Amino acid sequence: MLVTNVRTTIVGTPWRDLVFVELETDTGLVGVGEVRPVNKTDSFIAVVEELAGRYVVGTDPFDTERLAWAIERLEYGRPSEHGQSALAAFDVASWDLIGQTLGVPIWKLLGGMFRDRVPAYANGWYQADLEPAQIAELARTVVARGYQAMKLDPFGAAAVRLSSAATRHALAIVAAVRDAIGPDVDLMIEMHGRFAPDTAAQLAVALEPFAPRWIEEPVPPENAAALRRVSGATNLSIATGERIHSIWDASPFIEGGDVDILQADLTHFGGFTGMRRLAGWTEAHYLTLAPHNVGGPVATAANIHFAAATRNVDIVEHFNDFADPWLSEIVDVAPWVDPVDGCFALPDRPGLGLRLDHDACARHPRTGPRLQLFVDGWQKREG
Repeated sequence: MLVTNVRTTIVGTPWRDLVFVELETDTGLVGVGEVRPVNKTDSFIAVVEELAGRYVVGTDPFDTERLAWAIERLEYGRPSEHGQSALAAFDVASWDLIGQTLGVPIWKLLGGMFRDRVPAYANGWYQADLEPAQIAELARTVVARGYQAMKLDPFGAAAVRLSSAATRHALAIVAAVRDAIGPDVDLMIEMHGRFAPDTAAQLAVALEPFAPRWIEEPVPPENAAALRRVSGATNLSIATGERIHSIWDASPFIEGGDVDILQADLTHFGGFTGMRRLAGWTEAHYLTLAPHNVGGPVATAANIHFAAATRNVDIVEHFNDFADPWLSEIVDVAPWVDPVDGCFALPDRPGLGLRLDHDACARHPRTGPRLQLFVDGWQKREG
């Protein structure tokens, strides 16, 4: 089996572009991967096209390690966001082809079934004003949908510091949500890398009474040592890593001892091949993985396969029940249908277990979104 063509399809939502990358083969099989570019769709597509011609077309999709080496090392420059994301799309599509060829789901090829259900948490608080009563009501809908864990960012457009009034408002939102969902539903607090270490440390202490499962990305992602001030101030678990792109980027976070949960994004971290390397390394340091996932159905399916077979995966992120639920229509089988006790069932079809519907994709053309986390009202995600 050889790859004969690489096809890209863009699906637009009010706040993100989803890029689907399909590998067509001389056997007639088609494998699919997916990436949500971070505000740079055109440049990402250019990288996909350039690398596809150089390292993908004419190759055997079973050769995933060689593909990763080519994009990470033959390119000579350091592994980059777009390069690792393109690699992820190619890698996931390759594993999809491998599974289809062998007639088994991908999770069987990654080590088999470690768990028979995959825990997931929802992001159901977006597209509303950041007011305690509104966010609390949305939290109730998350629980009603079957989830046992959810995440929210109560800090508005904050950057670096937070005023006393803004701090009280953010804590009021968290208090309202905790009251609405009770003590047994897990609550994660997203900080989006907003704060200086001292401010993040102060907020961590203030959040402790609400017993969050973790605080996420309390400081910007470039300096792992900056987390030390936060970890030293609180007993709360610290999660970070959605903006790292290779095992070399991950090194200071793993070795530094100030992170408890690593949140690398499978679609930006070289796909299954990159994440499998990361899983072993993090396990050696007693860390767990909670893969970042703001993608559509293909990305979610890939995360479910990875989590099913990987013993130190903690939980998987999910958006599409509450943000753009119509995304279930662009594939023949949506992987997140009917969560039970906050968990997704394992796919049982070969490969990823879903196929892209191009007619449905065409009904949602690109809208040119730009996510602006430091602009008031960004959480409404209106483009």
